[in-house]
Amino acid sequence: MNITSPCVRNCCLDQEDVCMGCGRTLDEIMHWGDAEDAERAWILERAKQRVKIRAKRWPYDDGADSPESEC
Repeated sequence: MNITSPCVRNCCLDQEDVCMGCGRTLDEIMHWGDAEDAERAWILERAKQRVKIRAKRWPYDDGADSPESEC
């Protein structure tokens, strides 16, 4: 299995270095190319959780005006 990057080309990091687009941390983004599929699957699961949490905090926000973002 070849797990592809979840990047949505909306790269903007919040104050916790989490991408506002895909939900991955900066470390996860940088490590993605070297990660095996099992680790990529784990990264994707964590990223999905982060995106859900952000959506609950700011349900009508696309991220651009979020208090977490300076983008």
